[in-house]
Amino acid sequence: MSLNKILSPYPHSRRRRRWLGMAAGTVVLGAWSARAVSREPLPVVATFSILGDMVKEIGGERVAVTTLVGSNADAHGFEPTPRDAKALRDARVLVLNGLDFEAWLPRLTQAAGFEGQRVLASEGVKVRYFSDAHEHDHDHDHEHDDGHGHAHAHGDVDPHAWQDLSNGMIYARNIAAGLTRADPRNASYYESRAAGYVARMKALDSEVRTALAAIPPENRRVISSHDAFGYFGAAYGIEFIPIMGVSSQAEPSARDVARVVERVRETQVGGVFIENMSSPALAQQIARESGAIMGGTLYSDALGPADEPASSYLGMFSWNAGRLVYVLKRSMQNQ
Repeated sequence: MSLNKILSPYPHSRRRRRWLGMAAGTVVLGAWSARAVSREPLPVVATFSILGDMVKEIGGERVAVTTLVGSNADAHGFEPTPRDAKALRDARVLVLNGLDFEAWLPRLTQAAGFEGQRVLASEGVKVRYFSDAHEHDHDHDHEHDDGHGHAHAHGDVDPHAWQDLSNGMIYARNIAAGLTRADPRNASYYESRAAGYVARMKALDSEVRTALAAIPPENRRVISSHDAFGYFGAAYGIEFIPIMGVSSQAEPSARDVARVVERVRETQVGGVFIENMSSPALAQQIARESGAIMGGTLYSDALGPADEPASSYLGMFSWNAGRLVYVLKRSMQNQ
């Protein structure tokens, strides 16, 4: 055997090149797989339509959102299905309101065996209570975080905190932080979208305040179907007189209706409003018997369908504020 043949690199280098090629291919394939995995949308479950819209706004294309209680649907009477349990079982993130709003949620999470990231959207808001004539606020009590709260189990807690845009900003930041914890690779994406979303809320908040400033405080009084606008009223200076209590399923007595009619006759009430989930019959009766203006529809616990202006959180808020301003001004002109 010649010295040249013994020292020839070809037999070994050929194998080495094949091995290096395979290794390089494995690295490339591994990197491609990692990128593919990171591009898979984060599976998120939101308990109702308003939160679902917020998650979509903040998560964009990086999330796949399942909303349990959809548009024009009543969360108070919601009954989860096996399909809902499966969606929650497969999710990595659950976004909930808390404040005793989702009374059915503890049973559902237990049935689904959910072990993912929980995001309490209302974390940090100033909670309104129905007691003490709706006059005082409290810091958020974590007993209400997941629907297990007992301190105010008789309906003292007002869960509709999203009806104040300053609370909506808190919700947005909490959702962005929760998505980031579950999916840190996309942290800057979520934070950037949340910042833009909050900026739009601030702009709308300013518009609402400016529009209402043209209406004297004594003329900012309306009738609503149920007690869902306390946060809105406190934030923007409107008194809402509810026909029913916090639950849209409550049935007022004839005495309750008579009391509301009498109050409308005695005070300057700008209009009577129904809600998108409520029957208009009672509101129409009160408007007819009191002579008040029928103000149309307000959105409280659920968004409208996709083809309506109130199909998003900001769209809902803009619609509600615009409707209120229009009816209150019209009522002033009729006085």
